[in-house]
Amino acid sequence: MMKIIVTGGAGFIGSNLVKCLLERGHQVCNIDALTYAGNLRSLEAVQNHPSYFFHAINICESEKIIHILNEYNPDAIMHLAAETHVDRSIDGAEAFLRTNISGTYYLLEAARKYWAKLFSNKKKSFRFLHVSTDEVYGDLEEDSEGFIETTAYAPSSPYSASKASSDHLVRAWYRTHGLPVLITNCSNNYGPYQFPEKLIPLMLLNAIEGKPLPIYGDGKQIRDWLYVGDHVEALVQVLTQGRVGETYNIGGNNQKENIAIVHELCRVLEELLPRKPKNVDKYKDLITFVDDRPGHDRRYAIQAEKIKRELAWTPKETFTSGLKKTVGWYLDNLDWCAHVQEGKYQRQRLGMKQ
Repeated sequence: MMKIIVTGGAGFIGSNLVKCLLERGHQVCNIDALTYAGNLRSLEAVQNHPSYFFHAINICESEKIIHILNEYNPDAIMHLAAETHVDRSIDGAEAFLRTNISGTYYLLEAARKYWAKLFSNKKKSFRFLHVSTDEVYGDLEEDSEGFIETTAYAPSSPYSASKASSDHLVRAWYRTHGLPVLITNCSNNYGPYQFPEKLIPLMLLNAIEGKPLPIYGDGKQIRDWLYVGDHVEALVQVLTQGRVGETYNIGGNNQKENIAIVHELCRVLEELLPRKPKNVDKYKDLITFVDDRPGHDRRYAIQAEKIKRELAWTPKETFTSGLKKTVGWYLDNLDWCAHVQEGKYQRQRLGMKQ
């Protein structure tokens, strides 16, 4: 059993990770600022688990972070706390710079001070895992097989630039201070508990309400899709077996155009929810094309050979099986979706009336 601090554990990937760690017998301390994307309802199933602890703390609050580290005495930190939505970063980048860059700095410094005081085996075994994105690599050429761990960084959006900066900070704390770090860069995640502004849940919820399905540009942007359950399994594998100082790319081996994703989603909905809103004949009829967003990269794709070769990890889900699981989960949990869309979880957190 390990004692693990997870930052951003109330978010999409974080909540799935927390539950995975608890299922494996680890003790988890979840630190989350509970911004718009952090939802404790995603963790209702484990909120009373004897090995689960939660603290509503922003990673920029360095003194509080240091206090938690000293009190909790963790064996590892898994750093997922981040602002992640590209569109939001284009509208206003400041929160991304504060959380993704400054927040990572404060967390690294707190971890360094904590780690420096550890003794013998505990100091040797401590790990700091930083979870990043394939978007730091920028646009991928059409004839390229995919990003590898040594691909040069070329971020296109304020979001990806802030994540690239945080990656560099983590590497610097390893090279300069010897902090035992690991970095992962993953492709597009999908699955249960994803915030409804992301492509798959947005299109799904719009479709069942008979609303337009807006596609940026021509919809031919290509992404590699990774089921969140496979991702969190890979993160645990990297934490427990990865080589200190190394980067591991995590991909789903599912390169697809955005428009193909939406068509496949509509097909699954026809199968699982054939009863449609009155204004809808076929779900795909709701597809509409809108102006492309600024700096929109055309293609991302991950080569995940290193993690397969060194850690024997490969994704279990195909896109077809993962998407069907995802759609089924959302259809079974429309109350969670409504709760998020209406912002009730935030009002509850702030003690406001419903």
